[in-house]
Amino acid sequence: MQELFIDTPDQLQDLCIRLAGSSWLALDTEFLREKSYYPKFCLLQIANEQIAACIDPLKVDDFSALMPLLKDPGITKIFHAGRQDLEIFHQLWDTLPTPLFDTQLAAMLTGHGDQVGYAPLVQKLLGITLDKSHSRADWSLRPLPQEQHRYALDDVIYLGRIYLQLKAELEHLGRTHWLEDDFNTLTAAATYQIDPQQQWQRIRGRQHLKGVQLAILQFLASWREEIAMKRNKPKGWIIKDDVLLELARRRPKDKAGLSRIRGLEGHAIERHGDTLLKLISDSSKLPTERWPKEKIQRIRLTTEQEAMVDILMCSVRLLAKKQQLSSQALATRKELEQLVTGSQDLAFLSGWKKAVIGDDLQKVVAGELWPHYINGQLCLTSSEA
Repeated sequence: MQELFIDTPDQLQDLCIRLAGSSWLALDTEFLREKSYYPKFCLLQIANEQIAACIDPLKVDDFSALMPLLKDPGITKIFHAGRQDLEIFHQLWDTLPTPLFDTQLAAMLTGHGDQVGYAPLVQKLLGITLDKSHSRADWSLRPLPQEQHRYALDDVIYLGRIYLQLKAELEHLGRTHWLEDDFNTLTAAATYQIDPQQQWQRIRGRQHLKGVQLAILQFLASWREEIAMKRNKPKGWIIKDDVLLELARRRPKDKAGLSRIRGLEGHAIERHGDTLLKLISDSSKLPTERWPKEKIQRIRLTTEQEAMVDILMCSVRLLAKKQQLSSQALATRKELEQLVTGSQDLAFLSGWKKAVIGDDLQKVVAGELWPHYINGQLCLTSSEA
């Protein structure tokens, strides 16, 4: 395989000409985001069966030559756990590569593990051990050391071989179509559009807030998100999550009250104090019907319902074992609690998961199927049997 490092527009143009007509392209990115809101794009790796290349976006600022390949319906674009990579494509070029194949998702449906990493998958399928010691490297520094260059190329050199093997396994199992919805989600622009109004739902610890406190948290989190986006700074650099929670809980009315919030430094009060107080005051006046609510609310179950959830968890494990899948990838306990209390808006009641577990779990709830211990084996059988 020919290995290239591309750092001029002419080199990129020549590479794209040579890659045209490929049946697939393996893609990966290297980026930094510790000091910014948006990822800082540092390297693009791309490969087909004959060529593997690293493209330097710190030297090449015009990627227009690559766009026809990304949009070519005859070329499958392969990623491993590609959501963050795709976020960069959407952010920089307002485009998403299609058609797409994600090897991490495919590995889950072929019995190779839930959220398995690239290096372990290469080891398992190809018997090749990769050096992953540079996963925390600073990819913005130039020139790139040879060992980082090797690391980056390895991330796409083996990706095509993994794709071909997983694709064959999916076809053998009759599961190729199972991934259509997941791939469509990854290539939908809406997946990467950020709604500041919904960011309160990403703050851990919010479950300890109630009523108007959640409304205050929503206002504060939305404001922080917009500031972070505008300044391209990490959200925690503006105000940390635990400070937002404490502001929503204690609802200070003046700067003296702000100064009593642990973690809210004097310079932050000087810079944002008036804004914070206004946000707290305005959101505190919202009518009850405008208070935000969790999409999935924790429900206090009866003893009988808790027992049914345990039975459903057992059923999920049995169904997952039958299909050689990870039970964690099929349903969570929270989702099963929702099923017991009558909810139908659940991920495993649509798409491929419905066929694998959804229909049978509904039968368990209805008493039509039941776990039985027969000849030393636990299995799901008809309740009549």
